[in-house]
Amino acid sequence: MKANRRTFMITSATLVSGLAIGKLANAADAPKLSETEPQALSLGYKDNAKTVDKKKFPNYAEGQLCSNCQLYQGKATDPLAPCAIFAGKQVAGPGWCSAWVKKA
Repeated sequence: MKANRRTFMITSATLVSGLAIGKLANAADAPKLSETEPQALSLGYKDNAKTVDKKKFPNYAEGQLCSNCQLYQGKATDPLAPCAIFAGKQVAGPGWCSAWVKKA
């Protein structure tokens, strides 16, 4: 996956702030992230990865899901779980955003 400096800086800043704020939220009570929230829009978040605009987000590849992302803070089988990027919110397991990182 190719990434330019701008994408790296945006993702890094978002991740750091998300981690700091995310510790304050109770994951079980966190609301589901809406695709229309500003941060979700900026990162191209979709509840269903099959609906990602591949022209707008060419780094998307088939099989990339929130549930198999390193930032997903639940089990791969969880339908919703917290994400380090979206502090205080839960994301859909079959979803996707441009901050996706392959789980090690």
